Amino acid sequence: MLPLFFRLLHHVDPTEIVTQRILWSLLLILPILAWRGTLPMFRAAFRNSRLIAALAGSALMIGINWLTYVWAVNDNHVVAASLGYFLNPLVNVLLGVLVLKERLRRPQLLAIALAAIGVAILAASALTTLWISLTLAFSFAFYGLLRKLTPVAPMTGLGVETALLAPLAIAYLVWEASHGGIGFGQDMSTSLLLILSGGVTTVPLVLFATAAQRLPMATLGLMQYIAPTLQFLCGVLLLGETLSIGQMLSFGLIWVGLILFAGDSIATARRNRTAVAAA
Repeated sequence: MLPLFFRLLHHVDPTEIVTQRILWSLLLILPILAWRGTLPMFRAAFRNSRLIAALAGSALMIGINWLTYVWAVNDNHVVAASLGYFLNPLVNVLLGVLVLKERLRRPQLLAIALAAIGVAILAASALTTLWISLTLAFSFAFYGLLRKLTPVAPMTGLGVETALLAPLAIAYLVWEASHGGIGFGQDMSTSLLLILSGGVTTVPLVLFATAAQRLPMATLGLMQYIAPTLQFLCGVLLLGETLSIGQMLSFGLIWVGLILFAGDSIATARRNRTAVAAA
């Protein structure tokens, strides 16, 4: 439901929203790390140059993702943003093949082919917003890839990422304050919403990290389609965005691809559980 939240901040510059989001997230993450007793791990991460280089890369990817998303929502492109997150699982599979040398099963190949056709149709019918969908899909996919390859606990990694982004966020806010002022402090509701942006960023990521440890990957993967589905419905039913014929056809092909992908994931997970039980 994030589009509805960020629409309440439509009068604030998207870059400021993201910088405030970073700072308030950090102020929420640090107490959580202290409560969990992992602040020593957080401090130790800054003494590992390879770890910091990897987390700087993932911080850049999540920063690009957040900025693109907030701008898209406040510029009436929620549907294009939702498409990016529908594409994300398929891009994850593609990166797994290209980078991690994973092998694809036939249903996965077919799913990616259908999604590629859908993107091609979208490129022809909605070229002006295609970059939003692709930027969101690839930035979050590369973020996930970097985090997968980085040996750090989820919350500690998120804390380091926000800490690395914090100096840039502060520098931008100082610059913006000297060039016309910032949204924070203009009125109580705007300031409160900007503070809450830290919570709406951190809490879902904490819950996701916890779920990733407790749920089967097939279940977790299917549940990740809930968010873009709700975003799509928000855009069309609540925010009044319209769909072209090309967009409808593109979404249809991508959804068919996702159904094939999800069905294959469920079937594979069941076969694996059966094999483990038999052993």
